[in-house]
Amino acid sequence: MAVLDQLKEAIISGNRDQAKAFTKQALDAGLEPRKIVVDGIAPAMEVVGEKFRNNEFFVPELLIAQRAMKESLKMMSGAEVDYIGTVVVGTVKGDLHDIGKNLVAAMLEGAGFKVVDLGVDVSPEQFVKAAGDSSAHLIAMSALLTTTMGSMKDTIEALGKAGLRQKTRVLIGGAPVTQSYADEIKADGYAPDAASAVDRAKALLPA
Repeated sequence: MAVLDQLKEAIISGNRDQAKAFTKQALDAGLEPRKIVVDGIAPAMEVVGEKFRNNEFFVPELLIAQRAMKESLKMMSGAEVDYIGTVVVGTVKGDLHDIGKNLVAAMLEGAGFKVVDLGVDVSPEQFVKAAGDSSAHLIAMSALLTTTMGSMKDTIEALGKAGLRQKTRVLIGGAPVTQSYADEIKADGYAPDAASAVDRAKALLPA
């Protein structure tokens, strides 16, 4: 439908007013929120992610696209959305960096995930409680400081002790994090950037 194509372009270009207007048009036309997310918002964020990967977009472009996407989602607040999965997101204990985490959360939300964003300086116990309370399929952890990476391992161990490790997958990322570290601490996935985090998160969902 044309209005969803217009919404997609508005989000890619970061035009918040147009994103709101086209979302309202779609809702007024009787489109389900799920369809608006799947056929409008998600494809837009996929394009944004691809442009970021190809160095056509940088962090400022990602942020303005994120803001436009948030405006669209706000128009549907309170509406029933059929999410593809639930993910708990946070920057680990001792780390106050949030730009990367916010981008990942926005990209996941735009892709159709229900996102429980715990913010920064999140302890293993907080991750475990949120995962249990929300029946999360995934925990996505970010660390920007080498000194805080150990909290990722602690969180995975805490999930095991709580009996949640089998049903809650763990995805990690951040500047100092590597695939070899993910393997070392037995994380289920590693993503070097926000765009690839969405791909990995989808791959980790139960079949």
